[in-house]
Amino acid sequence: MSTRSERAAARLPVAIRPARLADLDALVALEHAAFATDRAERRAIRHAIRSASMTLLVAVVREESEVGGAEILVGAATIERRRTSRIARLSSLAVAPARAGLGLGRRLLEAAEADARSHGCARLRLEVRADNGSGIRLYERGGYARTGTKPDYYEDGMEAWCYEKALIEGR
Repeated sequence: MSTRSERAAARLPVAIRPARLADLDALVALEHAAFATDRAERRAIRHAIRSASMTLLVAVVREESEVGGAEILVGAATIERRRTSRIARLSSLAVAPARAGLGLGRRLLEAAEADARSHGCARLRLEVRADNGSGIRLYERGGYARTGTKPDYYEDGMEAWCYEKALIEGR
């Protein structure tokens, strides 16, 4: 049985693709809309788009109007990898506040896991603010296990909860 948000997400015509430099302004706007603190700076986002050891995925919807269609960026996920490690890190997952509750976070998380697997990673790790209830629910429902905490992790002093998930069976 699917939830209302899962049914809504299934109807939402969302495409998830690698970010392009043309997405930079929209990604900066998403950072400001989704996060009150600890925002990625423009140059860091540009670096993530260009980096061979990172993947920046974007969720976009196509909205039609009388003057044509436009692609609207509604979410993003950043995955970091190291050549010498089979563990990837989800360093950011953001959904436009106006699109919250539609299952976009889950879809971006699944796409991030698939990207990490495609690069040979066996595990995905992440940190989430201890006061981010919706993020914690997303990760726990997605099969992530809490592995610890990092005190005073965020710039406002909030601690981070650390999570990890095996991406390959038996690992």
